[in-house]
Amino acid sequence: MPHRVVVLALDGVLPLDLGIPARVFNEACAPDGTRFYSVRTCSLGGRPVRTHEDYRIVVEHDESALETADTVVLATQEPTETLLETGVLPREVAAALDRIRPEARIVSLCTSAFLLAAAGLLDGLRATTHWALCDALARRFPGVEVDPDVLFVDNGRILTSAGGAAGMDLCLHLVRLDHGAAVASAAARRCVVAPWREGGQAQFIEHPVPRDTDRSTSTTRQWALDRLAEPITLDDLARHAHMSARTFTRRFRGEVGSSPLKWLAQQRLSHARLLLESTGLPVARIAAACGFGDPVALRKHFHAHLGMSPLAYRRAHNAPEPVPTH
Repeated sequence: MPHRVVVLALDGVLPLDLGIPARVFNEACAPDGTRFYSVRTCSLGGRPVRTHEDYRIVVEHDESALETADTVVLATQEPTETLLETGVLPREVAAALDRIRPEARIVSLCTSAFLLAAAGLLDGLRATTHWALCDALARRFPGVEVDPDVLFVDNGRILTSAGGAAGMDLCLHLVRLDHGAAVASAAARRCVVAPWREGGQAQFIEHPVPRDTDRSTSTTRQWALDRLAEPITLDDLARHAHMSARTFTRRFRGEVGSSPLKWLAQQRLSHARLLLESTGLPVARIAAACGFGDPVALRKHFHAHLGMSPLAYRRAHNAPEPVPTH
């Protein structure tokens, strides 16, 4: 039985963002091509939806589809003036959200965080939305801890994302949680997007496309990825890029949205997760292969970022049995 994803489209929906969940989740497949998710789109009353652009979209389902969802995604929509001014949900929207099962996962893309906040679902939680509206969200809903500097926030059952492509990052994050790094990376490749951007990465990247490609850090990033098993310092990275450490750090943060060493640690952790999911290598071998040095360091990173040990992570993803060390 595939995991059931239901996307709620409201008037003012952004067409590009509306298509993100189906685009990502439908690419998450088993080796034989079987899809892990089924995706449906619904609207209030099953009515055509007025988009943010100059056309409407016809959907096949009404809000009753929310009752069967394992994951509900609220697509990005233009917040109404009433919602921004009063923080009160329209009655029809509130009734639709009440149909969601208590155990269902709820995801907001971009400005739909306002809907979750108005419904009281973000009270006492950390959340994000598009950086340009974070102040407005914080003012209207002071019970929400708004973080303007991240791509997405995962609170377990409730997840929120920033604008645009961050919705794709969040959907890939869910695929990774549900089915592991290999499935998520394959889905990302089929969507032709980056396979891994951590939720804590900055929303605003100064120069997404470097102005001077000769001075980009991309070649050095690939150099580091090819040498994850080796000890790599900031000076090593800067030296490879023929820059001072200060200049390299500034340029790297402008292109990637995080510091060089934080990015490197994320890549090591990502590779360790992939090896735990797909191989029977002992944890000590994986720690060495990913540049952590020893299993203790690997365990510390896993507990800090994932809240579990490497062995628990391996068991959770039904990985191959560990190879005997003797």
